[in-house]
Amino acid sequence: MKKKESTLLNMAVVLFVITLASGLSLGYVNDLTAGPKAAAKLAKKVAALKGVLPSFDNNPVDEAWKVPSSWAKDSIEIYPARGPEGFVGAAVTGASDKGYNGLVRLMVGFEPDGTIRNIAVLEQKETPGLGTKMTGEKFMKQFRGKNPSDFELKPRKDGGEVDALAGATISTRAFSEATREAYDTYMKQRQTLTENEH
Repeated sequence: MKKKESTLLNMAVVLFVITLASGLSLGYVNDLTAGPKAAAKLAKKVAALKGVLPSFDNNPVDEAWKVPSSWAKDSIEIYPARGPEGFVGAAVTGASDKGYNGLVRLMVGFEPDGTIRNIAVLEQKETPGLGTKMTGEKFMKQFRGKNPSDFELKPRKDGGEVDALAGATISTRAFSEATREAYDTYMKQRQTLTENEH
């Protein structure tokens, strides 16, 4: 029996069939995992909201809206929180793409007057053991209870009041910039937030 000679056309057809099958498989797997990924992302967001806001009885996710960011590619998300007495604060996302390894994305919870209640890190790719310490209590506690109207959100090295992470000044700058973006957005939207009382 004579061995079939391979030709460029045969190889191209085989490659096309393999590529088509791979593409269809990846699309199918992506469709299967889209729901669970969205649910996990929402659960992470809800956990962050509960961590940065005072007690609330509304659904901040349902009442959220977005505004364009001038500092990063992401839109800024605003989540109003309301209790029995009305508006109790808001959570606002802030981002900076100037981290040591790129994007640093935060959710900052504000009291009605703009005082920082708490901050949650939503996304960061900083150097393990250095920039990743931005999620630690020692670093985070210096922001709680501070109002950026009279607390300079810059590392001390840059003339601000933030104690930088050891060996991670760039990460500290990105964290501070993201917090500042969230604060500036909150202050611009504060009147809208307080006017929308239910």
